Amino acid sequence: MAGDRRPTPISGCVICHQEADRIADCLRSLAFCDEVVVVDSGSTDATREIAAELGARVITNAPFPGFAQQRQFAIDQAHNDWVLCLDADERVTAELAQCITLLAARGALRGGYRLPRRSHYLGRVMRHGLFWPDRKLRLFDRRCGRVVANPPHDHVELAPAAPVADLEPCLEHLNYRTFRDHLRQIDSYARQAALAMQLAGRRVTPFDLLVRPPSVLVKSLLLKLGVLDGWRGVVCAVLAGYTDWLKYWRLFRLPRRGPA
Repeated sequence: MAGDRRPTPISGCVICHQEADRIADCLRSLAFCDEVVVVDSGSTDATREIAAELGARVITNAPFPGFAQQRQFAIDQAHNDWVLCLDADERVTAELAQCITLLAARGALRGGYRLPRRSHYLGRVMRHGLFWPDRKLRLFDRRCGRVVANPPHDHVELAPAAPVADLEPCLEHLNYRTFRDHLRQIDSYARQAALAMQLAGRRVTPFDLLVRPPSVLVKSLLLKLGVLDGWRGVVCAVLAGYTDWLKYWRLFRLPRRGPA
């Protein structure tokens, strides 16, 4: 980890589970941070041992409470107020590390920063479609921001007065190990999204089932030029539309909740 204290020290925060094959590259990319905190949700492989060998402070928080809760837990364990949050399948590029280091050295970090993600899908970088630029607010001052659940995902919300800026250097994102992993994630995410909508009292309409999914496909394939990524772009567009349809279909099949 970085040796000299800077005007704005940064903590790298990583949540993981069963990531022995990917955690090392993730943590090496955070070597410019002043500390790295790894929160593991009970891995039975060598994830925790590898992380500890690379100098991270490893904490186990199990059972897994959910993405938002786990990420916020990791942030709360950090020693510094400025945090950079990653998943184990993400890496900070050299250009992004240099950019963040310069801002921190000048004491110029303010509010929060959205980072573009360069996604790798089945052996190729995706340069179009819904995978690009896929900006996420991952670098921020935790004193003015918290992680909020938005099943199946989570996102960071900053205080209204906190500035938010975009950085151009990107994160590398290794989306899925295999095509089967992608299908498993679709199944999981659609289930979580349907349950969240049910809890919110959302009801399905014909528009949701018949119009929204094709609209997602068209947006990914044509409006976002996913077709330029070849067959991978077509596959991702089709699966994005299918994911949208599946979450509404599962919501349709769930029992309606009565009035609170």
